[in-house]
Amino acid sequence: MPPAAPVRVFLLDDHEVVRRGLRDLLEAEPDIVVVGEAANAREALARVPATRPDVAVLDVRLGSATGGDHEGVEVCRELRAELPELACLMLTSFDDDEALFDAIMAGAAGYVLKQINGSDLLNAVRTVATGTSLLDPRMTSRVMARIREPEREKPAPSRALPGELDRLSPRELEILDLIGLGLTNRQIAERLYLAEKTVKNRVSSILGKLGVGRRIQAAMIAERLRGTGAGRPTA
Repeated sequence: MPPAAPVRVFLLDDHEVVRRGLRDLLEAEPDIVVVGEAANAREALARVPATRPDVAVLDVRLGSATGGDHEGVEVCRELRAELPELACLMLTSFDDDEALFDAIMAGAAGYVLKQINGSDLLNAVRTVATGTSLLDPRMTSRVMARIREPEREKPAPSRALPGELDRLSPRELEILDLIGLGLTNRQIAERLYLAEKTVKNRVSSILGKLGVGRRIQAAMIAERLRGTGAGRPTA
């Protein structure tokens, strides 16, 4: 039989030294090839579809100048929406339940700490390339418990949903509805003919007005609103 094609890997990290170290480690292996790299989310979203990797190794926390604590997770979400077959391996310096929660919701195939040794990282890349998840079942179960939690804790009458809606503009209601449908910032921007940065700012505003910290919580509110018929603004 002919030898298997090498695993094609793309790297996203805002530190050049880290990217260079990862590239050297990966390309020393005969069955792995690095097909591209990026220093920020914008570069990654432009280059990954063109290079068609099997695995994208994404830094969870990109520099504050490029957008925020978990911007790498948003990159994962958008890439998975465009390339469902892509395996995203999240790489971070911090053991952070919030980042893990966001990564799983974004469709990440694996989540590893930067303190991992070289051989384990190579094994992680090979594992997710086969379509196998590298998420610890115990951590995954914690996340799933958090997803179910809002269903157990119904909002009190004093915090009825219509009152929450009063804080949102018609455009924000429209964006909230699309968040509930699972659309990424890029997809929302294309649907509403807005700049992606504008959508990102509007989403942050929506989270603040609703008093929630995570996008998934806003999506759950949108789902409840859709059930009552109160969420979608009328034309």
